[in-house]
Amino acid sequence: MRRSGRIVRQVLEAAKELVAPGVSTMDLERVAERTIRDLGAKPAFKGYFNYPCVLCTSVNNEIVHGIPSERRLLKAGDIVSLDCGVVLDGYFGDAAITVPVGDQISPELQKLLEVTHESLLRGIEATRAGNTVGDVGAAVQRHVEANGFSVVREFVGHGIGTHLHEDPQVPNYGTPGHGPKLRDGMVLAIEPMVNMGKPGTRVLDDKWTAVTEDGSYSAHFEHCVAVTRNGPMILTE
Repeated sequence: MRRSGRIVRQVLEAAKELVAPGVSTMDLERVAERTIRDLGAKPAFKGYFNYPCVLCTSVNNEIVHGIPSERRLLKAGDIVSLDCGVVLDGYFGDAAITVPVGDQISPELQKLLEVTHESLLRGIEATRAGNTVGDVGAAVQRHVEANGFSVVREFVGHGIGTHLHEDPQVPNYGTPGHGPKLRDGMVLAIEPMVNMGKPGTRVLDDKWTAVTEDGSYSAHFEHCVAVTRNGPMILTE
C-alpha cells in the first residue's frame, strides 16, 4: 500500500505542477492519466460506478467529485482540489490536495487551505490503536470549528485496502470514544472536506459534482494512514 500511495503522491505532484491560470481541468486529467500509466499502476476512479476520469478536480465551491472538462478553465485566485486513486498489485492508494491557482489567493482562502490541512494532521495524530473512529472525527471537527469553518457531513473518509472503499466509514466529525475501535494493521483514508460557510451540500445534475449549498468555497485534503503499534504511518507521502 505504501507503493500505491507513493504513486498517488507522484500523480498529484505532476498535476499540481501544471495548475495555472488558463489551464483546463482536462489538462490536469491528461497529465494524471499519463503519470499513472508511466508508473505502472491503474486508475482507481475511472469506471468506478461509471465515473469517467482518473482524477477529480473540484474548483472553488465544488467540494468533491468534480469531473475534469476542457471547458473548465482555471482562473487566478481560484482553488482546486485534486483527488486521485490508483491500484497497484491489487492494493489501493487514495489522496487529495487543494492548491491555489496563480501567485496569490485571498487571505481567507489561504486560511481555509491551512486549517483544512492542519485538521487532516490532527485526524492522523488520533489514528492510533485503541482509539476509535469518533476520536479521529472529533480531532478534525474541533480544529475546523475552532477556526470558524464547517465540516461536510454527507461525504466521509473510509477504510481502504484491496478495495477503494472499505469499512469503517470515517466521518470528519464525531464524539471521542464512539464508533469502531482502531486496530493495528487497519488503513484509513482520512479526508477532511471543509466549507468556508455552512456545511450543507448538494449534487449537480451530472450526478457527481458535490457543491456547497450556500455557494461558499470548500477545501479537501486526504492521506491514507496505517494504524501501527508505533503510531500512525502515512502511506501517501
